Amino acid sequence: MQVRHPSIKSRLRFLTVLALVPGLTGCFASPGGESSGGGPSGPRLRVALAFPPAENFSPYGADATLLSRLGVTEGLTALDANGAAAPALARSWRREDDRTWRFTLREATFQDGTDVTPVAVAAALTHATKARPAPTALAGVTLSAEPDGDSGVRVTTAAPDPVLPMRLAGPSLAILSPKAYGKKGGRPGAPTPVGTATGPFEITKVNGGGSATLDRHDDYWGGLAHASGIDARFVKDGTARANAVRTGDVDMAEAIPAAQATTLDKSTLEEAGTTRTTSLQLNTRTGPFKDPALRAAARTAIDSSALVEGVFEGYADPGAGIFGPAVTWAESKRVKPAGRAKAVRPDGASITLATYDNRSELPEVAQVVQQQLQKAGFTVKLEVREYSRLESDALAGKFDAFIGARNSLLDTGDPVGVLGSDYTCDGGYNLARLCDKKVDRAVAEAVRTDGTGERQEAAMAAEAAILGTDAVVPLAHQRIIAGVSTKVRGVVLDPYERALVGTGTRR
Repeated sequence: MQVRHPSIKSRLRFLTVLALVPGLTGCFASPGGESSGGGPSGPRLRVALAFPPAENFSPYGADATLLSRLGVTEGLTALDANGAAAPALARSWRREDDRTWRFTLREATFQDGTDVTPVAVAAALTHATKARPAPTALAGVTLSAEPDGDSGVRVTTAAPDPVLPMRLAGPSLAILSPKAYGKKGGRPGAPTPVGTATGPFEITKVNGGGSATLDRHDDYWGGLAHASGIDARFVKDGTARANAVRTGDVDMAEAIPAAQATTLDKSTLEEAGTTRTTSLQLNTRTGPFKDPALRAAARTAIDSSALVEGVFEGYADPGAGIFGPAVTWAESKRVKPAGRAKAVRPDGASITLATYDNRSELPEVAQVVQQQLQKAGFTVKLEVREYSRLESDALAGKFDAFIGARNSLLDTGDPVGVLGSDYTCDGGYNLARLCDKKVDRAVAEAVRTDGTGERQEAAMAAEAAILGTDAVVPLAHQRIIAGVSTKVRGVVLDPYERALVGTGTRR
């Protein structure tokens, strides 16, 4: 595969290809037809986000998506509307053999004023490969990167990886300047993206977990953003986010709860499909759900239609699998799970069910699930925390069950990626703590499969193997609901939830 574009030598010529980079510009041109980049300086944007930084803005964990949504970080590639790889810091690439790809860089500048060079890019990718736990985009993948000439980077994988260009679009594989790796931030050894990224907006000040100040990166390769900066507030309470839109305290707010959508004027609501699924993850390694028969009992106790109607108020679909209806090809290729254990009576088995309140629907979902499990015979203790105070305990297996909302195509755009990171023995985000040989074989087979249709079919076979263990019970497939002032244009409602503010976002 090779993507070719002409060399771009000036910012003005960049504007002709901005539409190729989703989430940054393109389809969000202003009404007059002028480009979304290179315009006059506009007012700062006031944005309310649901999740505060959990790891000091480390790009290797949950904060990676937060950084990309605010337009701070970029990778070598991006994803287009169809989920295919599109140019970002790399303007073109070609596959040299089964395991080797060469990426040609565009002319770009880091926010600290240094140039984006092959040496810097190779070093950034190398650093990501050494992070522990591994970034989710690299789950099950071993790669190395080395500079090649004045504008090239050669990336080699230990095994053939037909979706490497999509993988490199993952927010956790953002390219940062060498300066980033000389500081401590987030997880031990993680780099800091403050002033070292390449996106249209630069973090200039962080006020703990409450807010952050971003200024426009005037040397951004894609042209000047319309907004002169972003004032981001981290507001975990969904009602408070909706109220902030209603009163005009913010220009936009993400993740408006379904219960609050009806309280906002329709002109301030924007809705779009998303590949996010809310699921019940069962701890397969310790506690009652180590028993497959009790996991089956939990699955049979769940009525997801009650959740869709009662909690999501129609802004969701009943859980069908790990991949929902926004993954348009999934239903026609879905495989029925086989080999499931037979459910037994729980007889009062005591479990702790945890979730977080950054997404206000989740505590409500958890209460309904608690009631359904109790009706089936479980004794259920419910624990609700803010996400940053919950993640480490959830990954460590300190709960018997966990309800979370996960975008299935967030990390790589490849359906196999989330299966490897969330459900294999070595997965970095394995909340169910699943380690099953059949599942690992099915995921490994999908990883090796080339060809779009064939890979999709292999992914669905792996999904069936995972669902067959009852380690995860899909509850609902959600939609994006954002509150946006009528004065704002160009908000990026990305189904992969990697973008929110781009160069064309303005008021």
